[in-house]
Amino acid sequence: FGYFGHMWELYTFWAFVPLLLVAYREQYPNTTFNVPLLSFGIIAVGGLACVLGGYLSERFGVKSVARSALGLSGACCLLLPLVFLFAPMPLFLALLFFWGMVVVMDSPLFSTLVAKSADPTLKGTALTIVNCLGFGLTIVSIQLVSVLIGPLGLVWVYPLLAVGPIFGVMATASAAVR
Repeated sequence: FGYFGHMWELYTFWAFVPLLLVAYREQYPNTTFNVPLLSFGIIAVGGLACVLGGYLSERFGVKSVARSALGLSGACCLLLPLVFLFAPMPLFLALLFFWGMVVVMDSPLFSTLVAKSADPTLKGTALTIVNCLGFGLTIVSIQLVSVLIGPLGLVWVYPLLAVGPIFGVMATASAAVR
């Protein structure tokens, strides 16, 4: 269930990062930055974070690092409106780059946890089912955010994504891993 909480947020975050940058630029007309380049950077930095997460998991444990990354990502969901409305541009971009790291850092770690927890004869099946359900969940999350942007505004929809990380952190608190 930690993976499902992660998937609730991940692809929705990625899908709407360009719109979030455009919204920031519109909110602060004196701000100029390259939306496509920043969007790419915010998403791409996650690759480095996955490597870092692997190294950290060797020292602190897979479950611990996955839960920490998921919790930090959820905190970013909740902090976004405050940072968007009150922080200077460098702090807003720093939050997005940090979020771009922690939002995906846990992904390979949750796959590792599933693989370690599954019966060896069912490992492939377990990974397939978890991945299919997780990607199906992303469709729901992206569609929900798309519908809610109109009435709530993009900045106020992002905190709703924290439901996934909160649920995932709680679900993994007692999960046993072989």
